[in-house]
Amino acid sequence: MHPCNVRPTLGVPTPRSGSGSCRAIASRLRHAPREAAISTDKSASWAHCEDFRPLDEVLLRAYDRAAELGCLSVSPGAGALLQTLAGVARAGAVVEIGTGAGVSGLWLLRGMTPDGVLTTIDTEAEHQRAAKAAFAEEGVRAHRARTITGRALEVLPRLTDAAYDLVLADADPQELAAYVEQSLRLLRPSGLLVLAHALGEDRVPDPARRDEVTTALREVARSLRDDDRVTAALVPTGDGLLLASRR
Repeated sequence: MHPCNVRPTLGVPTPRSGSGSCRAIASRLRHAPREAAISTDKSASWAHCEDFRPLDEVLLRAYDRAAELGCLSVSPGAGALLQTLAGVARAGAVVEIGTGAGVSGLWLLRGMTPDGVLTTIDTEAEHQRAAKAAFAEEGVRAHRARTITGRALEVLPRLTDAAYDLVLADADPQELAAYVEQSLRLLRPSGLLVLAHALGEDRVPDPARRDEVTTALREVARSLRDDDRVTAALVPTGDGLLLASRR
């Protein structure tokens, strides 16, 4: 079969033969995704994806605690993706930078191996008490959730090199570059780094937004995209997840 005899994509007609036709299709496909994104309102699709996984009572209470404490939690869609990624990775050792009220920790623990251990770091002891309450409601055994109160950049250097399957960073964006370097040291080959809220409440795609937090998020994303140590992808689920697989 001629390489161009493929099923129509994005409204591009399928040519029967000819290298010129192949070049024309390639050119249109390069531009079609951007044109489609600009011309199509994706909000309904985004909302549908966020509602795809219904929340149970344990998660609902965890989200309520997070709101009461003023913690910025991952969305249900992002949480479901975290659970899926932890499951695909068969993650047995996970580090979470930014415990919050335990919402993302719950999602991760649900995807990890039955004996997997989550090490979660936060500067706020009150947040970690809320997370422990969520984990207890979930029935997570105490040894599976190791909470450490302190600054991540003081705790992470004490963790073992190349010993973790997944690292989730959901903390101060202005320290994110340092978190990335520590995380890449901690990850095993093929381990996964996930940066939450990578779109900065939709500020990152807007070139007019140049505040310090947005600029920091953009710079980290560019750095990971061009880093030979990882393969990276930016996913628009929730407020954006930046995924980087350690080579």
